[in-house]
Amino acid sequence: MAIWVCGEALIDKITSGGQLREIPGGGPANTAHALARLDVASEFIGGLSSDSYGQMMREQFTAAGVGLRFTPTHELPTCTANVTIAADGGASYQFIIDGTATFAYDEKVLPSIHQEEVDAIYFGTLAAIVEPGASVLFTWMKRAVGKVPIIFDPNIRPTVLGDRERYQGAVARFLQIADVVKASTEDIAWLYPEMHEFEVAKSWLAHGVKLVVITRGEKGLVGITTEHVIEVPGIEVDVVDTVGAGDTVGAILAEGILTHGLERALAAELSHILHRAVQASAITCSRQGAQPPYKKEL
Repeated sequence: MAIWVCGEALIDKITSGGQLREIPGGGPANTAHALARLDVASEFIGGLSSDSYGQMMREQFTAAGVGLRFTPTHELPTCTANVTIAADGGASYQFIIDGTATFAYDEKVLPSIHQEEVDAIYFGTLAAIVEPGASVLFTWMKRAVGKVPIIFDPNIRPTVLGDRERYQGAVARFLQIADVVKASTEDIAWLYPEMHEFEVAKSWLAHGVKLVVITRGEKGLVGITTEHVIEVPGIEVDVVDTVGAGDTVGAILAEGILTHGLERALAAELSHILHRAVQASAITCSRQGAQPPYKKEL
């Protein structure tokens, strides 16, 4: 049994202090690595290139213990992201997407929801908006509704899709099939500038989502269900950068659902899971790049 993590694995080209570093990234890929460090079995579902970047990422996935049974190799280049780190540690991204292996989804090589064993599906970031892959994944994941929990992380990237109305539509489509949604205050503020984040969360719950987790950076996070509103303050830490912090929260949510089952994760264990998520994301922020904690560190 495992968690399937669907989305992009790409290369972050990070400029900091006048130096350029090229490191594997992508929200879903970061989440898969974070799950591996939590000793949670996972399968990454995405496209990897035959180029040197793709080979490097495949080797790192394998070394980390992330499964790649459903990740084909394509004779297309790897998607890259030019990442700029601000003085406060925040990161901004510019992506090179078109014609890359990263988003070359093909339903013929996606695993069968009915024939394979899986505990949960985690999905998000650019794979929710880059077509035609987004539609391929939506059609595929619809078959899992009611069978396994689906966790959706929209992880908004306006530099890729600046049309707010289209972006709202893309998010709304996946809300139809999601059980859990994780989003940052920045995500929500950009998507719905006229609405308070609690109003947005209530509207998502009205779609059928069972849990909304809003990450608030240094202020911690809040988990919202139809029964509970649990706010967890942040943990003070010397921030190196915030790369991978939200992806770490997503991994902790997936771990909690796997450990306790969806029903208990949304009720009796929710406060514990959210506190664990804040602790884990603080550790990630204290390190350079997406370096989430190992299970023994929590």
